[in-house]
Amino acid sequence: MARPDDRARSWWGWGYADQQLDDATVTGLGQVLEARFGVRPGAPDVPVDPGSVPLPAPRVELPAALAELGSVDGEDRLRHGHGNAYRDVVRALHGDVPTVPDVVVRPRDGDDVARVLDWCGEAEVVCVPFGGGTSVVGGVTPPPGPAVSLDLTGLDRVLEVDEVSGAARIQGGALGPVIADQLRPQGWTLRHFPQSWEFSTLGGWIVTRAGGHFATGPTHIDDLVESITAVTPAGLWSSRRLPASGAGPSPDRVLLGSEGTLGVVTEAWVRIQRRPRSRAQATVAFATEAAALAGVRALLQDGLQPANCRLLDPVEAALSGAGDPAATRTVLVLGFEAPEAPLDARLERALTLLRDHGAEVVAGPTTRHGDQTGTAEGGAGAWRSAFLRAPYLRDGMARLGAVAETFETATTWDRAADTIATLRETAQRAAEEVCGHALVAVRTTHAYVDGIAPYLTVIAPGPAGRWAATDPRDRVARGRAAAAAWDEVKIAVGEALDRLGATATHHHAVGRDHRPVYDRQRPAPFAAAFTAARDAVDPRGVLNPGVLLAPRPGSVGAAALADPAR
Repeated sequence: MARPDDRARSWWGWGYADQQLDDATVTGLGQVLEARFGVRPGAPDVPVDPGSVPLPAPRVELPAALAELGSVDGEDRLRHGHGNAYRDVVRALHGDVPTVPDVVVRPRDGDDVARVLDWCGEAEVVCVPFGGGTSVVGGVTPPPGPAVSLDLTGLDRVLEVDEVSGAARIQGGALGPVIADQLRPQGWTLRHFPQSWEFSTLGGWIVTRAGGHFATGPTHIDDLVESITAVTPAGLWSSRRLPASGAGPSPDRVLLGSEGTLGVVTEAWVRIQRRPRSRAQATVAFATEAAALAGVRALLQDGLQPANCRLLDPVEAALSGAGDPAATRTVLVLGFEAPEAPLDARLERALTLLRDHGAEVVAGPTTRHGDQTGTAEGGAGAWRSAFLRAPYLRDGMARLGAVAETFETATTWDRAADTIATLRETAQRAAEEVCGHALVAVRTTHAYVDGIAPYLTVIAPGPAGRWAATDPRDRVARGRAAAAAWDEVKIAVGEALDRLGATATHHHAVGRDHRPVYDRQRPAPFAAAFTAARDAVDPRGVLNPGVLLAPRPGSVGAAALADPAR
């Protein structure tokens, strides 16, 4: 059975511990920030030893029948006490993890999950489902009251492959590389690659409605799900496997995006496809952002569906190394792929459309056929490398006290230009007010016939005026000051998203961080219906309280969130 490798994960930040930036590299990053902002960061903070972080004693004890599934190891509890938002990282770096689960529970199968949920209801203990812990929206943070973290990565097998229909039955705790390793020998792929792919799970993708790396086509996990099996406190939720159905509201669509509030996904049938053997790519540049947006819209509305179709503004292009040396133009990284057919004609058709909107080819075009790996070249290769390294760079900036944040949304084409301009201006102003200086970069991640998904990156040197009031020896205070600055910028951009009519989130889920905007965007009757559905399947309120919905008054979740002990 394929399993994740034994490389140690960072307990406080992103990914593998041995991939975190070393002190010399972080110091060099500080010099880059100083050159940009004129503010000299201090020496990089060294992550605290997890063994030195004081933790409260566990308040609950698993019954004998479940004891072998549980862990109360300190570092294990710390890892499961936070996700990977900037706030989580900058506070954990300094040993400030406000809430940790009392026990980490690792079920081996769906029966174990059912037994744990039964016990949680009887013992009045909250259960927070936990996949890879990559949430950047507060989706896996335990409440102050008694809680267990349900780590599902032991459910990690591809159980069955239907080669006739092109589908696979996969357990919900399988990480991206595990799925790839088990499908690859038979020539198949799920073709779902979010940035968190190495460290996130199928069940996590389903309950957060994750968007993959690919810019068009079936890139959202919604498009790849055939059926879902989940364990709820009220019993098993398992849908019939079908290619499509018009029989009432879809039970799968209710679970998609439910963020652990309705049940725990233990397995799903998902659509798979043959691994691509043909690829074609090019990088083009536009004189203006308006021309670039018009060019991408023309591509999509002409019926072309490039696998990669990412617009990078001059700042983003310069940061990633994918732009022209002058860094004054908007760059489009474009790519196509297919299982077999050569793609030369499709790429040439795309470039013809883009040239009609003033595009200039700055790298490529290149085409490959019969290549199973298809490594990206030119601007696409530079962008892909920067994309994968970005979370580690974010952690390096956190060690310098710098603020780094991303925002993503989606809007229709008629509002795209105004949305991007307003978000860029809002983020710049808010970050400068809090931190004195800021760099804002914009790219688009996904493109549709009727709209586009803008993605902002904000980098700032640190919370201006706050360091003077913070004893440099007080690590917890430094981390909290940086987190507070992050919160202010995030709130400002969230309010702008709401005013613009854009979505609160395109692919990062709602969690607790996006709740203020999400609560205003969803229809009131839907909120009432969703709340009733949650209360029907989780009558005691033990599952992930505070995510998506406020807990029912008097429920276990409400008591846990209000617990004054911590």
